[in-house]
Amino acid sequence: MTSTPATAPEPPPGISLTEPTAAVSQPSRSADRLPALVWLTAAAFLAVELAFSGRYGFMQDELYFIVAAHHLSFGYVDQPPLAPLLTRITDILGVSPTAIRIAPALAGGATVVLTARQAALFGAGRTGRVLAALAMACSSVLLGADRVANTTPWDLLAWTVVVVCVSTALLRDRPRWWLGAGVAAGLGLQDDNIVILLLAALAVGILFSAQRPVLRTPWPWLGSAIALVIWTPDLIWQATHGWPQLAMSAALHRENDSAGAYVGGIPDQLIDIGILVSPLVVAGFIRLWRTAELRFLAIATALVLIYVLAWVPGKGYYTDGLAPAVLAAGAAAAESWAARGHRPTVRGCLLVAAPIVDLALAMVVVFPVLPITDVHSLPVSVQQSSQVGDTVGWPQLTAAVAAQDAALIRSGERPTSIFAGYYGEAAAIQVLGGHDHLPPVLSGHNAYWMWGPGGASDRTVLAVDALGQLRPYFASCRLLTTYYAPYHVDNDWTDLQIGVCTGPVASWPIIWPHLKRYE
Repeated sequence: MTSTPATAPEPPPGISLTEPTAAVSQPSRSADRLPALVWLTAAAFLAVELAFSGRYGFMQDELYFIVAAHHLSFGYVDQPPLAPLLTRITDILGVSPTAIRIAPALAGGATVVLTARQAALFGAGRTGRVLAALAMACSSVLLGADRVANTTPWDLLAWTVVVVCVSTALLRDRPRWWLGAGVAAGLGLQDDNIVILLLAALAVGILFSAQRPVLRTPWPWLGSAIALVIWTPDLIWQATHGWPQLAMSAALHRENDSAGAYVGGIPDQLIDIGILVSPLVVAGFIRLWRTAELRFLAIATALVLIYVLAWVPGKGYYTDGLAPAVLAAGAAAAESWAARGHRPTVRGCLLVAAPIVDLALAMVVVFPVLPITDVHSLPVSVQQSSQVGDTVGWPQLTAAVAAQDAALIRSGERPTSIFAGYYGEAAAIQVLGGHDHLPPVLSGHNAYWMWGPGGASDRTVLAVDALGQLRPYFASCRLLTTYYAPYHVDNDWTDLQIGVCTGPVASWPIIWPHLKRYE
């Protein structure tokens, strides 16, 4: 176990913002306490998230997880079981966007506090800790990710807790924190297997840095064992079901390796954190690299970034879990920079103003700020984003399907099942169509395919965005109507064909293997 040296003297004037400050010191436990402003920042973040939680509607993943929560399992095709399990909160509070988004908002508030805690570990004083919390709370990364209830809020929180625990163990010489890192890693792996990328990157970072001697102690290995034990149920499920998440990983690579994704990889990530805050990111990475005790995090950050840019550049948010650590390091460096200037108050005000201005610029992109009737006026990229555009139109799609179901019943052609092309469409119809007495809802997409057709009949199938998929297996498939998202919104769930298929060439159990769609 390495020990951290005493704090070095303050560097002379003229050193740049990114110049490494002294090696991290070993303060008393009380010195790591967080200012009240940090807690107020986290409370403000929570209040803003909840204030906008009921506008517009559900996002497709939320609807999907509501359904998955009633198919509880040790694993799923596209994610481990934690997020669907947590979604069961809707059974207590009711099925509504606000109810399902309370827990993610709380996770975001915790991430804000932990970012300040990370800054304290990096030697930041009161100003640096508040700046770290403010920068994280105002970033599009956290504001958008924790606005909806999918795997991302818990993924971000798990990464942050792991890094804080590992940093505390190494920088404060408190080896038992490795056990907390193991618990956080295990729970994170039960939410999203991408956490394994963080663990591998941290291991390499420690191996090739001044922190390497810790690997000769039992604590990191005990933490790893705890994580493995917690993760084991999902591993067993994956192994006994043919490792479907490996197929999902390959599909994600194919879908996210376009030339545009490679070109925009790093710029998009900086934009997500905030244009005006991006200098903090650069300063933070340089500080991590130049400070020997912190270099393990610089190496880990670089490895995660390289992996994402090389394998799934279109999924730039996979690096977001390290944003709290990098911003915390940047805040610590910025605090020293402000104090060294001739006008420290002016510099401090600029540092505080940057994330607030970024927040004002980002609000319309990540929050349902505009009236829903004006969403069509936003850029197409925003209309097709998960946080804004994709939360518009699910009740209307369900109503359109119910109308066609009723029309077919009146014509004497009662549908015996509904088949949707994507899990979002299937889940929306299933969750929001309960009062319409619709037939069983099926899909071949991701976990829906694993759940199978059950006892549903294939005699007359109402096809939603799936006519092309079903046509080879039915004697007749005809178009009934085309659904367009309301208010002229150009999101990913518009211009969908609704039709009917009759005369199956075989029963659902025979057709089903051909309908699998993992992506």
